[in-house]
Amino acid sequence: MPVTTLDGHAVHVDAEGFLTDPAEWDESLADVLAERIGLTLTDEHRAVLRFLRADFTARGETPTLRRASLGTGIPVKALFGLFPQKPAKKMAYVAGLPKPHGCV
Repeated sequence: MPVTTLDGHAVHVDAEGFLTDPAEWDESLADVLAERIGLTLTDEHRAVLRFLRADFTARGETPTLRRASLGTGIPVKALFGLFPQKPAKKMAYVAGLPKPHGCV
């Protein structure tokens, strides 16, 4: 796996830039990843990221958009507002998780 440096963090990534080792992620790296895709994180974004990481740890796979909505209580439409266009893919990217199954 390729290694890249993001704001002083050496991280392993796949061909699309998704972290391949979720343990390399931390909240300061989330800010860097978010900035790379044009987002500025708010407390609401961070609540979603915390849910995604906890759910990934418990289940071993990146949660779907619907699961994130149910787990956070944030409607799917609001998730589209927080992470425009491809929210599941963007949420996983910023959370340092693998791209969800079914994302193109």
